[in-house]
Amino acid sequence: MKKINVGILGAAGYTGGELIRLLINHPEVNIVFVNSESNAGNKVYDVHEGLLGETDLEFTSEMPFDKVDVVFFCFGHGKSEAFLKEHDIPAGVKIIDMAQDFRIAAPTHDYVYGLPEIHRAQIAACQHLANPGCFATCIQLGLLPAAKAGLLIHDISVNAITGSTGAGQKPAATTHFSWRSDNFSVYKLFTHQHLHEICQSLNELRPASAPHVVDTLDEGFNAEGITVDFIPYRGDFARGIFCTEVITLDQPAVESDIVALYKSFYEGAAFTHYSDKALDLKQVVNTNKALVHVEVFGRKIVVTSIIDNLLKGAVGQAVQNMNIMFGIDERAGLRLKATAF
Repeated sequence: MKKINVGILGAAGYTGGELIRLLINHPEVNIVFVNSESNAGNKVYDVHEGLLGETDLEFTSEMPFDKVDVVFFCFGHGKSEAFLKEHDIPAGVKIIDMAQDFRIAAPTHDYVYGLPEIHRAQIAACQHLANPGCFATCIQLGLLPAAKAGLLIHDISVNAITGSTGAGQKPAATTHFSWRSDNFSVYKLFTHQHLHEICQSLNELRPASAPHVVDTLDEGFNAEGITVDFIPYRGDFARGIFCTEVITLDQPAVESDIVALYKSFYEGAAFTHYSDKALDLKQVVNTNKALVHVEVFGRKIVVTSIIDNLLKGAVGQAVQNMNIMFGIDERAGLRLKATAF
């Protein structure tokens, strides 16, 4: 079988490095070019030092789109749309965009929102894909089974903590070691940009009889419907997202019923698994897995969900989507193992 020829744009950041790490070991992939204007001519391992001894690939300023089957956009938010206005990519080349530019459905584009747990058929048929955000992936996987069952009838409380790699590779005041170490802080409370795509998916799955999930970034807290009250935190670790969601019902729930609901929803999912035990973040770090756990306290359902923000929250999910788009084994190149202890 012919290998998938891949190009990577914006490859010098954290997501670019992780994507290269996955694809150089992918049995069905040939990396044609790794683009970075500022690093052209340098070895990939000069920037992504963990790849020393793994690859001799060099960064290039060239973008030979006619030689690839798919191109990954590892740009910062807002740059993908601008890039496409200035460059022509052949119609036959698939695009997987890691930024948020095309995650919200609109008549102006044909990008499919790439969450395999709910959009597998659309992903398999699409030419252009918008890869979900990291917080959005973790939070949705905790809420989607309840949304489909019509259990989201009151405002949802969400707290999630992310590692420092979630802020990207460019240094900032809140990412350097002396500030982040032994520290904990809140940011973008109730206003995180991933709320757009979270609300989009919850409204897509909810029954018509269930309340509309209000996107407070667009409609405000006074609009009719329920809200996702999301408080993000910065953690003093490098990678991973640990999320808790509290769902309030009108009547007490039976825990075994809720557990059965979640197990059924994710039955057959390649990387999302229900855990009968409480979760620890290290179960998913360095893997493409998402783990979900629920407990019931009367009318309250407490959901815990965890992912690696750079893998299932970014490039791991992007490779999973690429596999689906090209009709190959969904797990190809992603059989990664968590730390044993």
